[in-house]
Formats: sequence, C-alpha cells, structure tokens
Amino acid sequence: MSKQTVVKDVICPFCGCLCDDIEIFVKDNKIVETANACVLGTAKFMSANNVSHRITAPMIRENGKLKEVPIDEALEKAAQILVDAEWPLLYGWASTECEAQSVGVELTEEVGGVIDQTASVCHGPSILGVQDIGLSGATLGEIMNRADLIIYWGCNPVHAHPRHMSRYSVYRRGYFTERGVKDRLMVVIDPRETHTAKLANLYIQPKPGTDFEIITAIRTVLAGKELPVDEVGGVSKEEITELVNILKNSKLGIVFFGLGLTMSRGKHRNIDIALSLVRDLAAFTKFLICPMRGHWNVTGIGQVLTWITGYPFAVDFSRGFPRYGPGEFTSNEILARGEVDAALVIAADAVANFPLQAAKRLAEIPLIAIDPHQTPTTLLADVILPPSIAGIEAEGTGYRMDGVPIRVKKVVEAPEGCLSDKEILERLLAKVKELKAKQK
Repeated sequence: MSKQTVVKDVICPFCGCLCDDIEIFVKDNKIVETANACVLGTAKFMSANNVSHRITAPMIRENGKLKEVPIDEALEKAAQILVDAEWPLLYGWASTECEAQSVGVELTEEVGGVIDQTASVCHGPSILGVQDIGLSGATLGEIMNRADLIIYWGCNPVHAHPRHMSRYSVYRRGYFTERGVKDRLMVVIDPRETHTAKLANLYIQPKPGTDFEIITAIRTVLAGKELPVDEVGGVSKEEITELVNILKNSKLGIVFFGLGLTMSRGKHRNIDIALSLVRDLAAFTKFLICPMRGHWNVTGIGQVLTWITGYPFAVDFSRGFPRYGPGEFTSNEILARGEVDAALVIAADAVANFPLQAAKRLAEIPLIAIDPHQTPTTLLADVILPPSIAGIEAEGTGYRMDGVPIRVKKVVEAPEGCLSDKEILERLLAKVKELKAKQK
C-alpha cells in the first residue's frame, strides 16, 4: 500500500494572487486533499484527477470527427496549418508558464502571425492606461505591511480572488498594521452590492458606466474646488467629499480595481484617470494602485511579450518585425473582421469567452487547441494537443498580479504522453521550421 506524501509551499496556479503556502496531499500520483487553498484553487488542483473531463491523447479531425493519433502526426498537422496560413492568430497564454510563452513568441514570428493574450478582453485597458500615465505600484507584501486604506473598485475579491483580503490586504496582520482589520478601513465602489461590498466600512454605489465622471469629481474636490452639482453618477456631493477626506487622511492607501473599471464605458480612459487620481493623492499622502489580474500568469505573458517584442499584447509579425496595434491586431477584432485564416489557442478558452462573431470565425478556420481539458474551443478544434497542467504537473515561472515572479512547482506526474506546454511548442516550432525548409 502506497504512502501519502505532503508537498509543502506549493504555489496555486489559479488566480493572480499566486498564493504560495498551499499544501498538497498526494497518494498514488493523485491529489487527494489540499490545505490552505481557497475553493477555486482546490478545484484547480483537483481538476488534474478528473479523468472523464481530461484529454490525454492528441487528436485530429477527419470527416468531421476527432480521432486519436500519435503526437508526431498531430504536430505535423498543426505545423501544416500554421505554415499554410497567410495570417494565423496565436491566442491565450494566460494559464501557462513564462518559458512556454517565450517559445510561443518565437513560433508566432516564424509563421508571420499575430500573438495576443487574454488581457485584450479584460485588462487590456489597464495596460494602455499604464502606458499613458504610469503606475504607482508596489508589491502585495508592501500593501500587507503598510496600507491602512483598502479600496476595491469594480471588483469582487470574495468570489474572484477569495484569499486576497485575508493574505494581502484587509485582514492580514502586517508589520505596521499589527491588528489587521482593526488597523484598516475598507471602501468598496461598485454598482452591484456584492458580497465584498457587504463587508466594507464604506460602500459607494454609483450608476453603471459613470466611473470616469465620479473620479473626475473626486479629483475636483481633492484640488480644493467646489462641485457645481448635488450628485455625480448617482453619488452625492456629501459622499464624494467624505471619500476625499478619507483618501487624504490615510497613511498609505491602495486602489485595487477590476473589470468593472476596465470594461465599463470609458475603458482605458477610466484607468487613465484612476492612475491620475493616485498621482494627485501623492501631494497629500502615500497612495498606490494595482489591477486585480485574473488568470494566474496573465501578468506573465505581458512581461514576456514586452521583454521580447517591446509590446504587451496585440503584436503582429506579418511584416517580419513586431508591430503593436490594440484594436487593430487584438484577437476579437481580427476574428470578427474575418482577417485571420487559422488560429492556435493555448491556455485559454476563446470560444467560450469571445463574442458570437469572433467565435463563429474560429469555427470557420483551421483551429489548433493546446488544452488539458475538454472545452468549447477543443470541441471546435481541428487539432488537439493535450499538455500537462502548468503548476500542477509541470514547473515554470509565473508572475503575480503585482509583477513579482514566482516559480510554480510540479506536484504530480502528468498522464503518460502529455508533454508540457513548452515541450509541445518547441516540437511544433521545429516542425514548422522543417516544413518551411522543404518549401524553399
């Protein structure tokens, strides 16, 4: 009878918190229990055991049906699709390691395609805002130890990042916040009265899509000017004045913002003005801002793309060198316009998350999916290459939402034949180079 082992200090590969205190109990190469992980992290670890939902063999589509094939045959088919395409899209990258992402950039350059990441449909406006204004940021450790004012704007960490408040912000005892929650004030600004809002010391409920106007009003009062109206975006003048006093009198404040700010009316202009507000507050106190990034390594793909190409997303290689074009080269737009003629989706589920027009285009063109699980994207794929699960069955580097790189661990062996994302992409790149050499 095999013995149960415990793997300690495991990093959770689910959300941008990248919690690093997880304990995984393993028996017979199966994860039987987790400790310290939230419900979402536990579900991610346990997904490695889900045999009925797991893809363990490469497949290609013939006569409308998927059939299992050897890995070399699937790689050959995938390489042929990319080589034959005039302008392929390589999309996703949010839930795989940086080492695989780096190979993905080289593969995109080799096939003259466009590489885009999931931020283009979530925190792309955050990236554009930071490029416009700059980021007053810090590590989550700095916030844990020093921040006495925590603002959650347009996000709901209770459900999306369940351990964020207990590990990094509201409830955690820090060096200068020894009493934890008793040393902090929590403000939530959200049109929806979420579970996070119910926990706040101060909850402000604006009308949907009025974030830009409200931040403008806050900056107006902060500058010592009188608001000429009684309310802005459903928020009274008195509430705005009260909030400004709270902001000015904090020792160190932090704004955590989510898709409620990035994907509402105004998009990157909302982020521009939020960053500008934090800059204004520097005249009164110490203030910071941080996006609440979703997938565990979505920050990482932005880093990898930037250090290789100079640009964080929507990068086109069709002219032999990287060109940056948010809106022009972002995946949703080029799919909806019917411009790309093949796609590779890795570490994301584009079909489930894209608008109908973009998803339809993915159904019309040759599609390669690199995914360990059955998804709407794999159901439409012409080639499926099943990888090991990064952070569970393969190690690698990830970036936390605050930009701190962390090494994720391997805790169990992958099913036989399932290579890491990096290995799959390296072999696919070699096949592409081989096919291109034959065509010359």
